[in-house]
Amino acid sequence: MGTLPVLTDDCSQCAGLCCIAYPFDDPDYFATSKAADTACKNLGSCFECTIHDDLNAKGFPGCVSYSCAGAGQRVIQEFFEGETWQDYPALRPEMTHGLRVLRPIHEALMLLDQAQGLPVPQALLDEGKMLMQALCPDDPTGICDFETLEVQGALAQVPTYLRGLGTYLDI
Repeated sequence: MGTLPVLTDDCSQCAGLCCIAYPFDDPDYFATSKAADTACKNLGSCFECTIHDDLNAKGFPGCVSYSCAGAGQRVIQEFFEGETWQDYPALRPEMTHGLRVLRPIHEALMLLDQAQGLPVPQALLDEGKMLMQALCPDDPTGICDFETLEVQGALAQVPTYLRGLGTYLDI
Protein backbone atom coordinates (compact mmCIF):
# COMPACT_ATOMS: atom_id res chain seq x y z
CA MET A 1 0.00 0.00 0.00
CA GLY A 2 1.17 3.53 -0.74
CA THR A 3 1.45 6.36 1.71
CA LEU A 4 -1.68 7.38 3.53
CA PRO A 5 -2.85 10.94 3.01
CA VAL A 6 -2.64 13.31 5.97
CA LEU A 7 -5.57 12.36 8.20
CA THR A 8 -5.62 15.37 10.52
CA ASP A 9 -7.23 18.64 9.65
CA ASP A 10 -5.18 21.75 8.97
CA CYS A 11 -7.59 24.63 8.49
CA SER A 12 -4.74 26.94 7.45
CA GLN A 13 -4.34 24.85 4.27
CA CYS A 14 -8.05 24.78 3.46
CA ALA A 15 -10.54 27.41 2.31
CA GLY A 16 -13.29 26.97 4.85
CA LEU A 17 -14.88 24.17 2.85
CA CYS A 18 -16.66 22.71 5.87
CA CYS A 19 -18.19 26.13 6.52
CA ILE A 20 -19.90 26.07 3.13
CA ALA A 21 -20.28 22.41 2.11
CA TYR A 22 -22.61 21.18 4.83
CA PRO A 23 -26.06 22.40 5.87
CA PHE A 24 -26.72 23.69 9.37
CA ASP A 25 -30.09 22.04 9.88
CA ASP A 26 -30.08 20.80 13.48
CA PRO A 27 -30.81 23.49 16.07
CA ASP A 28 -29.14 21.36 18.77
CA TYR A 29 -25.82 21.79 16.95
CA PHE A 30 -26.12 25.10 15.11
CA ALA A 31 -27.56 28.37 16.38
CA THR A 32 -28.54 29.35 12.85
CA SER A 33 -29.55 27.32 9.85
CA LYS A 34 -28.11 27.43 6.38
CA ALA A 35 -28.30 25.37 3.23
CA ALA A 36 -25.49 23.20 1.89
CA ASP A 37 -23.09 25.03 -0.42
CA THR A 38 -23.81 28.31 1.36
CA ALA A 39 -21.17 30.13 3.37
CA CYS A 40 -21.66 30.32 7.12
CA LYS A 41 -22.30 33.88 8.25
CA ASN A 42 -19.36 33.51 10.66
CA LEU A 43 -16.82 32.68 7.95
CA GLY A 44 -14.32 35.51 7.58
CA SER A 45 -12.79 36.77 4.37
CA CYS A 46 -9.57 34.80 4.99
CA PHE A 47 -11.52 31.56 5.66
CA GLU A 48 -11.28 31.95 9.43
CA CYS A 49 -14.17 31.43 11.81
CA THR A 50 -14.91 34.82 13.32
CA ILE A 51 -16.39 33.23 16.46
CA HIS A 52 -14.01 30.25 16.78
CA ASP A 53 -13.09 30.90 20.41
CA ASP A 54 -16.78 31.11 21.39
CA LEU A 55 -18.39 28.41 19.23
CA ASN A 56 -20.02 26.55 22.12
CA ALA A 57 -21.20 29.71 23.85
CA LYS A 58 -22.63 31.02 20.56
CA GLY A 59 -24.55 27.78 19.93
CA PHE A 60 -22.32 25.95 17.45
CA PRO A 61 -21.26 22.68 19.17
CA GLY A 62 -21.53 20.96 15.78
CA CYS A 63 -18.57 23.01 14.61
CA VAL A 64 -16.59 22.22 17.77
CA SER A 65 -16.95 18.47 17.26
CA TYR A 66 -16.33 18.52 13.51
CA SER A 67 -13.15 17.27 11.86
CA CYS A 68 -12.62 16.77 8.16
CA ALA A 69 -9.81 14.28 8.89
CA GLY A 70 -7.59 16.17 6.45
CA ALA A 71 -10.00 15.99 3.54
CA GLY A 72 -10.54 19.76 3.29
CA GLN A 73 -6.93 20.70 2.81
CA ARG A 74 -6.43 17.75 0.49
CA VAL A 75 -9.21 18.94 -1.78
CA ILE A 76 -7.81 22.47 -1.89
CA GLN A 77 -4.09 21.68 -2.08
CA GLU A 78 -3.99 18.44 -4.08
CA PHE A 79 -6.91 18.73 -6.44
CA PHE A 80 -7.26 22.50 -6.85
CA GLU A 81 -3.59 23.44 -6.43
CA GLY A 82 -4.31 25.97 -3.67
CA GLU A 83 -7.03 27.84 -5.56
CA THR A 84 -10.03 28.93 -3.51
CA TRP A 85 -13.73 29.27 -4.15
CA GLN A 86 -13.49 32.96 -3.25
CA ASP A 87 -11.03 33.60 -6.05
CA TYR A 88 -12.86 31.30 -8.46
CA PRO A 89 -16.54 31.09 -7.40
CA ALA A 90 -17.34 28.66 -10.20
CA LEU A 91 -15.16 26.07 -8.41
CA ARG A 92 -17.25 26.10 -5.24
CA PRO A 93 -19.62 23.25 -6.23
CA GLU A 94 -16.71 21.04 -7.28
CA MET A 95 -14.76 21.81 -4.12
CA THR A 96 -17.64 21.18 -1.74
CA HIS A 97 -18.51 18.00 -3.61
CA GLY A 98 -14.89 16.93 -3.22
CA LEU A 99 -15.05 17.44 0.54
CA ARG A 100 -18.27 15.43 0.80
CA VAL A 101 -16.66 12.59 -1.18
CA LEU A 102 -13.25 12.58 0.54
CA ARG A 103 -14.25 13.16 4.16
CA PRO A 104 -15.88 9.72 4.71
CA ILE A 105 -12.92 8.09 2.97
CA HIS A 106 -10.46 9.91 5.23
CA GLU A 107 -12.48 9.01 8.32
CA ALA A 108 -12.51 5.36 7.24
CA LEU A 109 -8.76 5.43 6.60
CA MET A 110 -8.19 6.90 10.05
CA LEU A 111 -10.19 4.11 11.71
CA LEU A 112 -8.60 1.39 9.59
CA ASP A 113 -5.13 2.72 10.37
CA GLN A 114 -5.87 2.73 14.10
CA ALA A 115 -7.25 -0.81 13.84
CA GLN A 116 -3.86 -2.01 12.57
CA GLY A 117 -2.60 -1.76 16.15
CA LEU A 118 -5.28 -4.01 17.62
CA PRO A 119 -4.58 -7.53 18.90
CA VAL A 120 -6.61 -9.38 16.28
CA PRO A 121 -5.73 -12.21 13.89
CA GLN A 122 -3.29 -11.32 11.12
CA ALA A 123 -5.86 -12.25 8.48
CA LEU A 124 -8.10 -9.47 9.75
CA LEU A 125 -5.24 -6.98 9.78
CA ASP A 126 -4.47 -7.97 6.19
CA GLU A 127 -8.11 -7.44 5.25
CA GLY A 128 -7.92 -3.97 6.81
CA LYS A 129 -4.80 -3.21 4.77
CA MET A 130 -6.58 -4.30 1.60
CA LEU A 131 -9.47 -1.96 2.40
CA MET A 132 -7.03 0.87 3.04
CA GLN A 133 -5.31 0.19 -0.27
CA ALA A 134 -8.65 0.22 -2.10
CA LEU A 135 -9.48 3.60 -0.50
CA CYS A 136 -6.19 5.07 -1.74
CA PRO A 137 -6.20 4.95 -5.55
CA ASP A 138 -2.79 5.24 -7.18
CA ASP A 139 -1.95 8.77 -8.34
CA PRO A 140 -5.44 10.26 -8.17
CA THR A 141 -5.92 13.18 -10.51
CA GLY A 142 -9.34 14.26 -9.30
CA ILE A 143 -12.25 13.57 -7.04
CA CYS A 144 -13.72 11.22 -9.64
CA ASP A 145 -10.94 8.75 -8.78
CA PHE A 146 -12.62 8.35 -5.37
CA GLU A 147 -16.09 7.83 -6.80
CA THR A 148 -15.22 4.59 -8.57
CA LEU A 149 -17.02 1.37 -7.75
CA GLU A 150 -13.83 -0.06 -6.22
CA VAL A 151 -13.31 2.84 -3.80
CA GLN A 152 -16.95 3.28 -2.89
CA GLY A 153 -17.39 -0.48 -2.52
CA ALA A 154 -14.45 -0.64 -0.12
CA LEU A 155 -15.86 2.31 1.82
CA ALA A 156 -19.17 0.48 2.17
CA GLN A 157 -17.35 -2.56 3.62
CA VAL A 158 -15.54 -0.62 6.36
CA PRO A 159 -18.37 -0.56 8.96
CA THR A 160 -18.88 -4.32 8.72
CA TYR A 161 -15.14 -4.91 8.93
CA LEU A 162 -14.78 -2.72 12.02
CA ARG A 163 -17.76 -4.36 13.75
CA GLY A 164 -16.15 -7.73 13.09
CA LEU A 165 -13.05 -6.70 15.02
CA GLY A 166 -15.15 -6.32 18.16
CA THR A 167 -15.49 -10.07 18.60
CA TYR A 168 -11.74 -10.21 19.34
CA LEU A 169 -11.67 -7.31 21.76
CA ASP A 170 -12.86 -6.83 25.32
CA ILE A 171 -15.30 -4.00 24.69
